[in-house]
Amino acid sequence: MENWITGIMNDFGYIGVFLLIAIENLFPPIPSEVILTFGGFMTTYSDMSVVGVVIASTLGSIAGAIALYYIGYIIDVNKMERFVGKYGRFLQLTPSDVTKTYSWFTKYGVWAVFLCRMVPLLRSLISVPAGSTRMNFGLFMVLTTVGSLIWNIALVSVGAAVGASWETIVSYMDAYSNIVYALIALTGLGVLVFIFKRKKKAN
Repeated sequence: MENWITGIMNDFGYIGVFLLIAIENLFPPIPSEVILTFGGFMTTYSDMSVVGVVIASTLGSIAGAIALYYIGYIIDVNKMERFVGKYGRFLQLTPSDVTKTYSWFTKYGVWAVFLCRMVPLLRSLISVPAGSTRMNFGLFMVLTTVGSLIWNIALVSVGAAVGASWETIVSYMDAYSNIVYALIALTGLGVLVFIFKRKKKAN
């Protein structure tokens, strides 16, 4: 995948950066750290600039986030509650669990959207509950833009600074991503165990 990503960026420059980051938001397995650090490296041997790569990648982040926001907008709270009411028994979930989750997001969603833009996997997924809870679109755009800008500036700048050693940074970012994925998995497992025990006690 890395060769495919770098090939597109070498062939299409800023447009390639924009498209890859937009796709990365929709399909999280595509690593943004490769796109951004290699984009930074490209500024050392091509006509591309750090500012240009940051702008292209941030616009791509916004485009992908908007698409996911509207997917969440379509899958609103009521539809999710109906889905859980029908199939949630397999995971020991009830519609009230969905209501509580969305209530939490409504309360803390501002910080969640901003901070998650700098966390692998969550940086994409966070747009869906934002849409489902009907977060103010203007506020969503501001939080997404600022959070994405910070992430993009950091990785593009590092890629430009280390030059041909950009792959070393990617290896460190892979370790960071793996830690995040493990924490997400453990948190999800912990939540499921908690819900299961609570349901069992209630019965």
